[in-house]
Amino acid sequence: MRENAANWLEVADKVYHFRRDVLTPAELADLQSHAATLRALTKERAGAEKVKLAIESLEEVLRRTGGAIYPKTALVENVEFFLVAALVILGIRTYFVQPFKIPTNSMWPTYNGMTPEVYHAPSEEPNLVQKTLRFVAFGSKPKRIDAPADGEVLIPVQLGLRYAYIPNRAVPGRTWLILPTTLKEYTLRVGDAPVTVRVPQDFDFEWAIRDAYFPTSKPTREPANIDLGSVAHRPGVLVRGSDGEIYLRTGKFVHRGERVLSFDILTGDQLFVDRFSYHFFRPHVGSGFVFRTGNIPFIAAQHGDQYYIKRLVGVPGDTLEIKEHTLYRNGAPITGSVAFDDNARQVGNYVGYRAIERLAPGNTVTVEPHHYFAMGDNSSNSEDGRYWGFVPAKDVVGRPLFVYYPFTKHWGPAR
Repeated sequence: MRENAANWLEVADKVYHFRRDVLTPAELADLQSHAATLRALTKERAGAEKVKLAIESLEEVLRRTGGAIYPKTALVENVEFFLVAALVILGIRTYFVQPFKIPTNSMWPTYNGMTPEVYHAPSEEPNLVQKTLRFVAFGSKPKRIDAPADGEVLIPVQLGLRYAYIPNRAVPGRTWLILPTTLKEYTLRVGDAPVTVRVPQDFDFEWAIRDAYFPTSKPTREPANIDLGSVAHRPGVLVRGSDGEIYLRTGKFVHRGERVLSFDILTGDQLFVDRFSYHFFRPHVGSGFVFRTGNIPFIAAQHGDQYYIKRLVGVPGDTLEIKEHTLYRNGAPITGSVAFDDNARQVGNYVGYRAIERLAPGNTVTVEPHHYFAMGDNSSNSEDGRYWGFVPAKDVVGRPLFVYYPFTKHWGPAR
């Protein structure tokens, strides 16, 4: 009851301080007198019955003098609660810990962006219960494409010097059926009939195509940019369609209504980012770090101001070079992260560092003052500092702390 009394005295103090300029002297005196009585009984550790009577007496005064402060409706209390909660969350997000979703596979396999899981037959596809469990555990979203006609499945390609790419176009879409977003639309062919599929912008559709139709065309450790260069140069693989475009033959023939392509899109790793530490300590080489892109012209011109995550490989004054899959810092193989060693030795799914653009063979880069140099662990599929240069120190946000979703082997402390 004394704890209850303390809450009522807090309300009385609020009414007094918020409304003393509009209350009459008699109302102020009445409020202060009843509050003083209850406060004295609390200090004296009076019995519950006396305290209860004093609370009821004070409550009657508060009803006459409280205005909009007391009594409050349930609606007002709920709105106030959610406003305070929102302010607390925004404060924590801005100054301490921020949730962040890995958008692409540039840090694969350390962190996953969106990845496909391909099914080669309808019998392999999850049932309704499994779909529900996979959605909860992995954020899995199914994509199923059926044949509009009889014929061979053909993949449109645009041939580059090294890779063959599958063309796409941007189309409007919705996130959670509400929020507007932009999707990528791919058009395949079954015989002469087109069939389309739409996926998120950051999703590696080529990865799904490789796993579905060319599972041995490239080592499994390199997911994106299926090396159709090796496939496309096989005799009889390329064919020109009736529309004049070049298509890659898959060798898969289907009848109308049969499954053309089936895969799930698994969500990217979602993690908490420490925004606090870098106000007091400089980022260290080898750490994953999150930064904003608004002051990196190459990225800002295409994507605006976004949050990116890469690994820090160079601080001001460092000289960087790539030789034989190894990243060198100041003349020696770089240290500070397991990912550096695994890339140098091409262990498991780490493919080694690729010498290209600013770090093409024979080139070195010296990091400018007040800037950092960032690279992805998935060097063959990472648009990083080799392409767009340096990260201004003022745009560094923080370091990854903990992968909280999805519930895969990456769940836990960030690497």
